[in-house]
Amino acid sequence: MSQPKAQLRRDGFTFKQFFVAHDRCAMKVGTDGILLGAWAPVAKVKRILDIGAGSGLLALMLAQRTEQHVTIDAVELDALAASQAGENAAESPWASRVRVECADILAWAPEQTARYDLIVSNPPYFEPGVECATPERNQARYTGSLDHQALLISAANLISEEGFFCVVLPESTGNVFIKKALEMGWFLRLRTDIADNEGRLPHRVLLALSPKEGECFSDRMVIRGPDQCYSEAYTALTQAFYLFM
Repeated sequence: MSQPKAQLRRDGFTFKQFFVAHDRCAMKVGTDGILLGAWAPVAKVKRILDIGAGSGLLALMLAQRTEQHVTIDAVELDALAASQAGENAAESPWASRVRVECADILAWAPEQTARYDLIVSNPPYFEPGVECATPERNQARYTGSLDHQALLISAANLISEEGFFCVVLPESTGNVFIKKALEMGWFLRLRTDIADNEGRLPHRVLLALSPKEGECFSDRMVIRGPDQCYSEAYTALTQAFYLFM
């Protein structure tokens, strides 16, 4: 059945089961977030936290992938983005399960007593550099307001004993992130390197860290096949979300 044209709004991204408005967010819906939301392990989780929620994309993807008893907290520093994430959640099929808070995770984390089975973040990864057009985009792109060590510390204080902390990063940044995490007592449990196609080197990496030691599984995924269509692996991972799959 074809999608009614009225639902294909231009101020955001239309998925199969929900819509993400992102016109008030510095960072828009993109492949990085979709990869992380579809990839993060959700087996047996009861509580999920999205750090730096932006438009609420990850929170809504994870709500779609989990059972009704699973609750999701989404924390976003930027007031406009947090407001939009709250609206996106309220208009989704999972309004009762997703709670959005406008807060600085560095101040918010120490106040929490409960622990999360899954923490996800599509974090800033550029070192402070050339100024962006807006302060909000600076905040979303650069690590000045949330460097990776501070992010790892916050996640460590909030993760359950057998939980996973999952991020998506540029491949080179990811290797530095892993080294820092291992030095702080985390264990790398899952790693997927992402390349545009078979002829390209990986440009992104998906990582799952845990405070509990265990075997590490690594693999590689290409987004597009030789015909420039989405690969079988990428399609299998994301077809529950994209309208055209």
